[in-house]
Amino acid sequence: MGNKLERLQRADIDQEYEILERIGVGGFAVVKRCVNKLTGIEYAVKIVKKKGLTIEELDTINDEVEILQRLVHPNIVRLEQIFETQRHLFMVMELLSGGELFDTIASGRNFSEKEAAQVIKDLTKAVQYMHQNGIVHRDLKPENLIYSSDDYNSPIKITDFGFAKFVSPREALTTPCGTPGYIAPEVLNSEPYGPEVDLWSIGVILYILLCGYPPFYAETPLAIFELIKLGEFNFSGPNWEWISEEAKDLVTRLLVIKPAHRFTCKQVLAHPWIASDQAPSESMGPEFTRQFLKFMARKKLRKAITLVMAMNKLSRDIEDAS
Repeated sequence: MGNKLERLQRADIDQEYEILERIGVGGFAVVKRCVNKLTGIEYAVKIVKKKGLTIEELDTINDEVEILQRLVHPNIVRLEQIFETQRHLFMVMELLSGGELFDTIASGRNFSEKEAAQVIKDLTKAVQYMHQNGIVHRDLKPENLIYSSDDYNSPIKITDFGFAKFVSPREALTTPCGTPGYIAPEVLNSEPYGPEVDLWSIGVILYILLCGYPPFYAETPLAIFELIKLGEFNFSGPNWEWISEEAKDLVTRLLVIKPAHRFTCKQVLAHPWIASDQAPSESMGPEFTRQFLKFMARKKLRKAITLVMAMNKLSRDIEDAS
């Protein structure tokens, strides 16, 4: 269980940190690199401009802060300090410099089933820890999985808890949220849902890690949603000829329409493909790389369009926070 962090004042952050260049932008905030003036350690600071936000948006941000304060795990980004003024909220966080999971693979890393199994194992351990603390992430996707550093053995960490929510065993969530391609069918069907949605997302990520493209793909989000609701996918194509039956079996245990029949975190970690540590270590091969780069090119185009729109919206409001 994490420790409650005191919300300090803006004067304190100016005394303790030097805020540097922008390294990211999101729906409510801009992220900048900062340096602790005393220790010289680098961090990331998420700067939220509160003016203009609705009560619901402010509640979402406060939920994110409370959730991050509670979570202390080697595969979850760490919230270090919080500073607040009447106009802004500053969240000083662990700086992750190793790059997004899929970007790292696309850069030429020699990726194998063994490495895919390790990623899924670490991801599932973190999700299990969240669920044990009554938290559902609700937006697990490759962009939210970042390596801690450039070191080859660097741990992967879950980031971006903007959609995360507290939930108890006696209640269910109803708000539709997530990212097209990774959303569970029960969310799309407007059914009450729970932690099982995170396991569906893990299944989608695993499928892509094994073949280089998503299990449910179409040109528009609505078309993707229809495919997800059907839950139909296959292991056809040359990429799958080289994938172990154990890996395919785990995919089929995760991409299950009915949440009650979907694997839990405990079952994933006990699955032979994960638990045995014997997944094949040979490189996925050139066809995997070709498909993966093609998938990444489409994803980057969509991301670039979204980023431009977000930056245009935020740049005038947040620059004066530095």
